[in-house]
Amino acid sequence: MKEDRQLLVLTHLSQLVTLILGFGSLILPLILWITQKDKVYQMDAHGKTIVNFQLSLVVLYIICVPLILLFGLGLLGWLVLGLVSIIYPIINAIKVSNGENPEYPLSFNFIS
Repeated sequence: MKEDRQLLVLTHLSQLVTLILGFGSLILPLILWITQKDKVYQMDAHGKTIVNFQLSLVVLYIICVPLILLFGLGLLGWLVLGLVSIIYPIINAIKVSNGENPEYPLSFNFIS
């Protein structure tokens, strides 16, 4: 296995593809993880972290839908989740480039 921090950073930043295409924040990191997990050192752990974060965001967005009817709290939830989904991939890409471990908030452990 080779160590490739640039690919790990790219994998974290690939979540931001949604800002350009409107979709793909789960698909692109999932593809990178599946194809590179046996080739790149720590890709398996980082890929699982990213996929868990993206799946958690999907679940939380779905939970926010009925909350829209309750005084618009769902809209506030969508705003917070949108900011979290943009800020944390950037923060964690910087952490990975410095050799630190990434941490994603609001993340459930779907894949362990």
